[in-house]
Amino acid sequence: MVFEITKENFEKEVMQSQTPVLIDFWASWCMPCRMLSPVVDEVSDECQNIRVGKVNVDEQPELAQKFGVMSIPTLVLIKNGEIVDAKIGVQPKDAILAMLSD
Repeated sequence: MVFEITKENFEKEVMQSQTPVLIDFWASWCMPCRMLSPVVDEVSDECQNIRVGKVNVDEQPELAQKFGVMSIPTLVLIKNGEIVDAKIGVQPKDAILAMLSD
């Protein structure tokens, strides 16, 4: 299940997570983000070994800035509080799954 990431829950839900977290940086006005969203939802449903969260860059500009997000959609994979991979733009499901399997 996809959850919303905010600056208030970021430390607990992402940085302290024992499970890898895939973060989808998006905005409601972004058409590529809308194209990627169902794919991210599918990955979340299929991969029980990760957590998937979404950051609305319009509502959480501090988080977007913290990660240096300049264009959306951006996917960032966090393991043990560290960024281990990032992809910019719409990604096919296979590419997202490959990110998670490394």
